[in-house]
Parts: sequence; C-alpha cells; structure tokens
Amino acid sequence: MPWHAKHRFARISPRKARLVAELIRQRDVQDALNVLRFTHNRAAQMVTKVLNSAIANADEAEADVDRLFVSEARVDEGPVMRRFQPKDRGRAHPIRKPTSHIVVVVDEEQE
Repeated sequence: MPWHAKHRFARISPRKARLVAELIRQRDVQDALNVLRFTHNRAAQMVTKVLNSAIANADEAEADVDRLFVSEARVDEGPVMRRFQPKDRGRAHPIRKPTSHIVVVVDEEQE
C-alpha cells in the first residue's frame, strides 16, 4: 500500500522543483534523503520535508521503513500570484509568482 504526502502551494517555480524531484524517483528512501541532503537547491529542503512526512505516514501505518522506496515524486503547477511593479512615467510591469504542488509517494519493495 503506498503512502503519500503533499506540500501544496509551495512558493517555488514548478520548473525548479521538478529538477530536484527527478533526482529521487525510484530510489531507496535512505538514498533519496542522502541525495537531497547534498543538493544545493532551495527546492531540496521542501522535497525533503515532504519525503520525511511520507516516511512518517508509512511508519504510522506500521510499515517496514527499511524497505521503503520513492515510487512517485512529482511537482504539479499551482496557481500563479500576479503582482505589478510600478515603473517610470506611470507604467506597471507584471510580475508572476508561481506556486507548486509537491507530491511524494513511498511504497514497500516487494519480496
């Protein structure tokens, strides 16, 4: 039975977060945590928190934590906050502040 965790409305671009999510797909949980620990991206901290939450969800359901692996790690687009930056002569330039939905699913390896 897979266990999942989500971080919705994360204040990071989906394009940046997907680079980190690709690093941990189909890896052992401990290996994925080690990869994220040494990845110098802001998204790595967010994905680490989501992965730790998914591991805790599996542990709460009395799964064998040593046999867990990341079966799915995806980043979906969230809503975009639109702001405007005032410029000279009364103009305004739009600023897009994208958000992401980070989803990590862990599952037990089959014997």
